[in-house]
Amino acid sequence: MIEVYKAKGELEAQIIKGVLDSYNIPCILRSNAASSVHSFVFDGMGEVRVMVPESFAEEAATIINSEYQPDSLSQQEEE
Repeated sequence: MIEVYKAKGELEAQIIKGVLDSYNIPCILRSNAASSVHSFVFDGMGEVRVMVPESFAEEAATIINSEYQPDSLSQQEEE
């Protein structure tokens, strides 16, 4: 498994996972901290790594870059 994205938290990681799932790309989410304990990111704590099999890494990175814009989430929340 290889990391293709580092999410700022569990919610963002689940969104990325959903996008990859829709393209039938298997992925797992890995974190060093329990999300119920660290719902924020401080010095890397709370980050969630999105991991895919190496054979899917290039395709997954391309999909994430083209389909996911994290800034659009914060803009929608402000409206």
